[in-house]
Amino acid sequence: MSTWSRARRTLTAGALAGALALTAACGTAGPGAAAGSDGLALWTLENEGINGVQQAAVDAFNAGEGPDITLRTYVNDPYKAALQTAIGSPNAPDIFYNWGGGNLAGYVEAGQVADLTDALAARPEVRDAFLPSVMEVGTLDGRVYGIPMQGVQPVSFFYNKQVFADAGITEFPTTWTAFLDVVERLKAAGVQPIALAGSQAWTELMYLEYLVERNGGPEVFQAIVDGTPGAWSDPAVITSLQQIRDLVDRGAFGTNFAAVNYDNQGSQALLTSGRAAMELMGSWEVTSLNDNFPDFLDAGLLGWADFPAVEGGTGDPSVIVGNPSNFYSVSAQSSDVAAATEFLLTRMTDPAYIQGMIDVGQVPAVSGLDEQVSTGEFADFNAYSYAQVQNAPTFTQSWDQALPADVAQAMLTNLSRVFLGELSPEGFGTEMDAAATR
Repeated sequence: MSTWSRARRTLTAGALAGALALTAACGTAGPGAAAGSDGLALWTLENEGINGVQQAAVDAFNAGEGPDITLRTYVNDPYKAALQTAIGSPNAPDIFYNWGGGNLAGYVEAGQVADLTDALAARPEVRDAFLPSVMEVGTLDGRVYGIPMQGVQPVSFFYNKQVFADAGITEFPTTWTAFLDVVERLKAAGVQPIALAGSQAWTELMYLEYLVERNGGPEVFQAIVDGTPGAWSDPAVITSLQQIRDLVDRGAFGTNFAAVNYDNQGSQALLTSGRAAMELMGSWEVTSLNDNFPDFLDAGLLGWADFPAVEGGTGDPSVIVGNPSNFYSVSAQSSDVAAATEFLLTRMTDPAYIQGMIDVGQVPAVSGLDEQVSTGEFADFNAYSYAQVQNAPTFTQSWDQALPADVAQAMLTNLSRVFLGELSPEGFGTEMDAAATR
């Protein structure tokens, strides 16, 4: 049995216990409703391995004095909708998962999130344990509203080593020209080059994010964030969209990508079965593959690599994009803000929690883990991800999380139209420049 399989099997009991607890919480109508009048509710995303570690942290907290916490999980898109509906209402979760940045800013501006700054100042050993660049994403106007609760999540290419070998490809391409050549060689071998869960536009966004960085550097997206007039029509944005259209027209994503879903492992099934050769995805891909396709990892078939450099671009090829981390925040409507805050301060830097995350292929946003991430079942990938984050001059947050919700939704809708050939790159710029001024 390989070390990958052992990692999955050691989580089975904990994950099962977590799943039972989560199932019991599915009918929760408001904060703590499933745990009784003194209980608190924690909402997070569904991920078997990670949820097992989170449940263990909840169990450890519940073993002490004070209110119990009940964990409830959602898949990605339904979670966003449920949180937008509940936050600020009597049904708001006490602790909730978020992406920081613009995603969190709207809730903060509406007075729906508790300020954690003073609590962290009283616990400098907790505050200073986290990577400063990651803490900044949960900080607004110098005040902290989110605590990193999961691994750093840079976006990388993941590929099927066997498919590459069968096509005579010995290494992952490091330039865009070489990448396009690999696309053609894979097509000639009868393989779909790239798995894309195109029914969810956030998977398509990763291509635009990286290509804009490679073509124009981080200043281009910063101008978009700053609301600079015409920023969405910057030449780097238009060129990047043209490169995306070129990929679509080449058949890089196949012909049915708009019907493929990530939450039901559709794109992962293409990758692991060998029907597709690679997928651009966040570092959570390894944990998810370990949960859903352990035999693929067991066989040592998963490879990973940086997004290629673009010849002629002015961006630094060592820049990465993704989620610096994910965060837990405390609802201002919580019946016990102090207890919810105490959970975050005591559990998110607890050695058992950190090791648990590492054991499922996550790299916590905590300083000084170089040796720790280089051991265990996921050592190679964890060390790769940790080095990526430490060495990158810029770690650009995913655009749909960095931008205000209404602008982000317009962006995703219009980007999907570009992928489908319904909107030109120039039309995208025009539509988004207009959306940004509404």
